[in-house]
Amino acid sequence: MARQAQIGVTGLAVMGRNLARNLARHGHVVAVHNRTAARTRELVEEFGHEGDFRPAESARDLVGSLERPRRLVVMVKAGAPTDAVIDEFAPLLEPGDMIMDGGNAHFADTRRREAALRDRGLHFVGCGISGGEEGALHGPSIMPGGSAESYAALGPLLESIAAKVDGEPCCTHIGPDGAGHFVKMVHNGIEYADMQLIAESYDLLRRVAGYRPDRIAEIFRGWNTGRLDSYLIEITAEVLAHTDAATGGPFVDVVADRAEQKGTGRWTVQSALDLGSPVSGIAEAVFARSLSGHVDLREAAHDLPGPARPELHPDDARQFTDNVEQALYASKIVAYAQGWQLLASGSEEYGWDIDPAGVAAIWRGGCIIRARFLEEIRAAYRDGGRGAGGAPVTLLTDPTFREALLGAQNAWRHVVATATELGVPTPGFSAALTYYDALRADRLPAALVQGLRDYFGAHTYQRTDREGTFHTLWGGDRSEVTA
Repeated sequence: MARQAQIGVTGLAVMGRNLARNLARHGHVVAVHNRTAARTRELVEEFGHEGDFRPAESARDLVGSLERPRRLVVMVKAGAPTDAVIDEFAPLLEPGDMIMDGGNAHFADTRRREAALRDRGLHFVGCGISGGEEGALHGPSIMPGGSAESYAALGPLLESIAAKVDGEPCCTHIGPDGAGHFVKMVHNGIEYADMQLIAESYDLLRRVAGYRPDRIAEIFRGWNTGRLDSYLIEITAEVLAHTDAATGGPFVDVVADRAEQKGTGRWTVQSALDLGSPVSGIAEAVFARSLSGHVDLREAAHDLPGPARPELHPDDARQFTDNVEQALYASKIVAYAQGWQLLASGSEEYGWDIDPAGVAAIWRGGCIIRARFLEEIRAAYRDGGRGAGGAPVTLLTDPTFREALLGAQNAWRHVVATATELGVPTPGFSAALTYYDALRADRLPAALVQGLRDYFGAHTYQRTDREGTFHTLWGGDRSEVTA
């Protein structure tokens, strides 16, 4: 009798196909299924030599081919298609079986699905997978949520196919219900901010320092050998060095300057607003993409007056380049600090107990934001943190990052000031610096905001010198009363 499959994958578009191949390559017996049976046959015909695949023509056949407890991976579009697949498969499963959603689902949908299936005795695992189609095939960063029991059954398979850093798999149990998809959402939000900061760095080096894309590619390659070593910096150099075959000019010059988005960055900002967690760097990155797409608006405003932009002397350009590197690193620290603050807020709100060091560890490899920098974040949170007061409330107060910000501060401010003076938009750099300065401030103008709110809406305020909540009778004798 043929050995039953250890895991099944339904949904064989690029991500699902590559994940199934990755599982098979690591010695797992993989049952495969797709709504269009031809795609299932194509997978087996083209890649059957890579491992043990068990093609299934129907949902019932797929479920019947799985060993118990059954482990089913769903790799279809988020939203209604995911619900449709769950509705198709859930009646065929038995208590103790598990369904893993590996798509980019909203964590609130995952929480709803997990609760509904839990009532039926089934485990639902919302699992973030980062690394794109290449990561899915060669080793992604994997962020599974769900019950501890489901991870005990799924975890060893997922860890076997995940990226490895220093022998450690980039996969860990994130927490209950929607925790895995929440963490993946925050990853994507940080990715938005990271790319925006990189794009602003390129723009400054080109429009202020006067360098051509091929020269900027060399600069990014140099940065990638130091503290900015990361996948995104690496591929930035590749894109900037690429020559367009049709025109013979820089590839970046023939690409329309309209950045698209699939929604996870927007979800990050919306969730942060709901949780009251400021992620201004991520928000500015999302809005920068949105603004880039408003072609009519940009065209109408194109001839608005702006400052003259003188060319820099070569020596000044070199110094400015060094300053941009400092500003990029400092702004990157802030963006990641905001991301980790959001992780903490979500974890507290939903009772997930997310391990911040564990998240940093699994993002060191496989995912889009993988970087040397993440080892420093892991160290900041691991074993109680590096500071005398334990793990930091924010990464900005961790001793290592505090020192880096101190060293970068003057250059960072110079870059933002220069960009403002010359009319080059830097929403990412500016938002990061503003956040940093807001945290440093002894007093914020929010005191005046509260006074105004109390004046027009009797929204009350608190005082610095005594406990309680108060209201001033602005329309009367302006005496103060206890609210």
